[in-house]
Amino acid sequence: MKRLLSGIKPTGEVTLGNYIGALRQFVEMQKDYESFVFVADLHALTVYNDPNELRRRIRDIVAIYLACGLDPKYTTLFIQSENLYHTNLSWVLECNSYMGELSRMTQFKDKSKGKGNEAISCGLFTYPALMAADILLYDADVVPVGVDQKQHVELARNLAERFNNKYGTTFKVPEPIISKAGAKIYDLQNPQKKMSKTDNSSKGCIMLLEDIESAKKKIMSAVTDSENRIYYDKENKPGISNLLVIYSSLKGIALEEVEQVFKDSNYGEFKKSVAEEVAQFLSSLQNKYKAIIESGEADKILDESNEKVRQIAEAKVKDVFSKIGVGR
Repeated sequence: MKRLLSGIKPTGEVTLGNYIGALRQFVEMQKDYESFVFVADLHALTVYNDPNELRRRIRDIVAIYLACGLDPKYTTLFIQSENLYHTNLSWVLECNSYMGELSRMTQFKDKSKGKGNEAISCGLFTYPALMAADILLYDADVVPVGVDQKQHVELARNLAERFNNKYGTTFKVPEPIISKAGAKIYDLQNPQKKMSKTDNSSKGCIMLLEDIESAKKKIMSAVTDSENRIYYDKENKPGISNLLVIYSSLKGIALEEVEQVFKDSNYGEFKKSVAEEVAQFLSSLQNKYKAIIESGEADKILDESNEKVRQIAEAKVKDVFSKIGVGR
């Protein structure tokens, strides 16, 4: 069975966009792959986080993973920082990365734009090497990612091939998997911009743990257009198209079917249906989340996973260190 690996960074609150674009995909694929899913907490350190808030978000993401349907029978769930072999391998990969390729990473260019070098964290520049280490450490065959993260998997592929050419076959070369529909959910107030968990003050973002009535109001106030016809056209009708993707994803039906259901509806009726679907989903997820938090189940699952991932990672790093000539 092929191995899948992916993770979520605990910066900001987890959004409906994270669920539709990533978490839902993890759940759907977990029985078809040997799945490794983690909380990428070391990646959160490229910016300042209040330590108590960061610790809470890490716990929340683990519980949300489980509430969304990740099953420990099929998925190995762990926290990145609890396995320090990630940082061991990251340093080796940094030393095999080039300044040019790291500087071309889209997220680095976007987040460093307009800032002087003194204001840019070194971690923001080098974290794609850590992301590559996350992937290559476990010999992942596939990595489900959003469109905006594909570039990082390409870097992991390049580094794997570069290392294998220098030192002999060591790493599997991973493949990115990008969902055809629902890969990117957009901000409800600005449907040209991705719904982001780091933008949690926005009226355009729905958080998985937010008040349900608040989420419904956000759907009802979502930006649309003046045509009052419901069909998918991302370029000319981005707001309505975004709501169509949300509804079709939560319902598990094709966009064409949703268009047929609402072909005679007005925008108000359509928004109300989307809001009710979102409310139903959030209510179910939040009830599961609360039960998991109260039971202490997450800690037990993490403890059982830690030994498994440590053994895999230790073997890989020992092989790497032996090949590059460090240690005794």
